[in-house]
Amino acid sequence: MTGAEPPGTGELLVTGATVVTMAPGREVVTGASIAVAGGRIAAIGPYGTLRAANPGAAELDAAGCLVVPGLVNAHQHGTVDPLIRSVIPDDIGSQEAIFDWAVPLHGLVTGDDDEVSAALTAAESLLRGVTTVLDAGTVAHPERVAAGMTAVGIRGRVGGWGWDAPGVPYSLPAAEALARQEEIVRSLPQDGPVTGWITLVGHDLASDALFTGAAELAERLGTTMTWHMSPGPGDAASYLERTGKRPLVHLRDLGVLGPRLLLGHAVWLDGDEVDAVLETRTAVASCPGAYLRLGQGYARAGRHGELVRRGGRVALGCDAHNAGDAPDVLRAAALLAGLENDRGTWPLRADEAFALATRAGAEAVGLGATIGSIEAGKAADLVVLDMRDLAWAPPGDLATHLVWGAPSHTVRDVLVGGRIVVRDRRLTTVDAGDLRREAAERSAALLRAAGLQAPSRWPVIPAGGPQTPPQLPPAPRTVRSKGPLR
Repeated sequence: MTGAEPPGTGELLVTGATVVTMAPGREVVTGASIAVAGGRIAAIGPYGTLRAANPGAAELDAAGCLVVPGLVNAHQHGTVDPLIRSVIPDDIGSQEAIFDWAVPLHGLVTGDDDEVSAALTAAESLLRGVTTVLDAGTVAHPERVAAGMTAVGIRGRVGGWGWDAPGVPYSLPAAEALARQEEIVRSLPQDGPVTGWITLVGHDLASDALFTGAAELAERLGTTMTWHMSPGPGDAASYLERTGKRPLVHLRDLGVLGPRLLLGHAVWLDGDEVDAVLETRTAVASCPGAYLRLGQGYARAGRHGELVRRGGRVALGCDAHNAGDAPDVLRAAALLAGLENDRGTWPLRADEAFALATRAGAEAVGLGATIGSIEAGKAADLVVLDMRDLAWAPPGDLATHLVWGAPSHTVRDVLVGGRIVVRDRRLTTVDAGDLRREAAERSAALLRAAGLQAPSRWPVIPAGGPQTPPQLPPAPRTVRSKGPLR
């Protein structure tokens, strides 16, 4: 991955924009300029005042543009899936998708594969206005994932998956799994844009000792943690059989729920579990694209709208490139609002959904003091959307337009910590062409090594030649798990 030397984080004025602040009063400031210094927002105000106060600052002309806070993706898998995007068939169950496709590929990836995969995810995220990505767990090379994210210039957290279920590939005893978690957190700079956190697989693949040990470790290290729970009904059935309690009631009784924990999914909850989440201030990462793609029954069981309306901590996630399929947080906001509005019990307005992508999402993942809104003192994570695009002609209510107008393709410029990482729709940190070519080469090599073929639902016909029969998915493999991973 190569590219020109990126702009630094010196003084900068973003000038002449309409600014959606997402401050507590939700003010929208028109004709505004934003002064950036040392990677942080110094002031918001009229151009003349800020120009006089910052005589040496460079300028980024944002006239005719909308500036919003950088979007937060609270649950994203950045390895393997980006290299095989849209390859896993969409008419198979999640268990077959994971254990016939993802698991064999994870067993073959190199550190170079993981770094390129993470860089690809970070690059695509920035181009869609996502400035913070929380890696939901890396199997093999979390340090290389952090390197890929850092090279592209995104903000995020990275961890290595831990589990201690007997007979499951890559499982470790609880003590070893916890030691690995601590090693990863300590290996990454805690004052940098990409930091470490504790990432267990969750589900029924972790013992009580591993869960409680992870909570104690997070407290000792002063970090946060995440794991997957109840995207479908399987976890509830497993916990009821093993403990006589539903999953989140059991985890509450263990003492591991709380504000340091971000649960991935938590879709199939009953009333007692919802109360447990709210009472303990546990956060939830909602990934509506994955629930729809994988048919996990959110429309029947999901209660994330209820969590939002009852004051819970909810953020949005995009999951993986063969689940949510695109790291597009604005799309996730629309999908969740649409699902809840269709159900009608706890509908979400567009402004509430956009808050989950920005301020509320940042607060849910423990970064509310740093990102999520455009306020003096916060990190200058800014997204400039070009309102001259026909997608904004004419602009309506801004919250409604941002969520329902599908405007992520109008992202023009992106700043992370005051550093311009996207300018005029082009990455400034890495060469997109080199990244695309390397990803394609590594994808083909991985599929060959695993003996897998990318299926094609339509016949492929070379020009002037005979029809090529469609490729079909390979025969099922034999690797199986005691529970779901996504």
